Amino acid sequence: MKRMLLTISYDGTLYHGWQVQPNSVTVQQILSETLEEFLNSSVSLSGCSRTDAGVHAKEFCCHFDCDDSIPPKAFIRGLSARLPEDISVIDCRQVDDDFHARYNAKGKTYAYYILNSNIKDPFKERYAWRIERKLDIEKMNEFCRKIVGTHDFEAFSSAGKTVADTVRTVSECFVTKNDDIIRLQITGNGFLYNMVRIIVGTCVEVSDGKILISQIDDIFKNRKRENTGVTAPAKGLFLEKVIY
Repeated sequence: MKRMLLTISYDGTLYHGWQVQPNSVTVQQILSETLEEFLNSSVSLSGCSRTDAGVHAKEFCCHFDCDDSIPPKAFIRGLSARLPEDISVIDCRQVDDDFHARYNAKGKTYAYYILNSNIKDPFKERYAWRIERKLDIEKMNEFCRKIVGTHDFEAFSSAGKTVADTVRTVSECFVTKNDDIIRLQITGNGFLYNMVRIIVGTCVEVSDGKILISQIDDIFKNRKRENTGVTAPAKGLFLEKVIY
């Protein structure tokens, strides 16, 4: 028996997130079923994180155990051919027997996309939050600089959080603009439930002047969700990279 690390990318539009759930189609469900059919054996698949319904991944990692001897390149081709078009296998390699896709991860990088335009774009709207009013990139980056560091991010998490420790370290957070697309990139050692989407919503409200930069320190201190911004729509969020 050997442990394999599988790296995939997927369009999360049609899925109710990564993790298997009753009465909902998820990425883990589809991938597990396809793996079991391909290997002709049962598979226990563990992912690096839980992505919400509608969230996408450019690089998502998961592991499983198998005794198959198919060469990695042939494995990638064979599995990819059986998966739907919105799920792609990027890489597959053997790892140590005690490796865990979630617990061995040292950090993750996410990107969030905003379509800053008053004109609908059918080729961009599927993967971005469209905001018609002009956003202030300078203010948004000023907010991002306040996010970097080790803080208690309880105010930036939804009520559905399942962890007691809400302290996280963000190593980078910045906003760039290319034509009508605004992109927020953030890297951290871990993220709370809806944390990135709430950071994005707060960033937009800072741009709008609804939340002031001078209030951010107090938001961290008071840890109240009602003091932060809206939860940005899931469709603009991408898991970009898992750091091991």
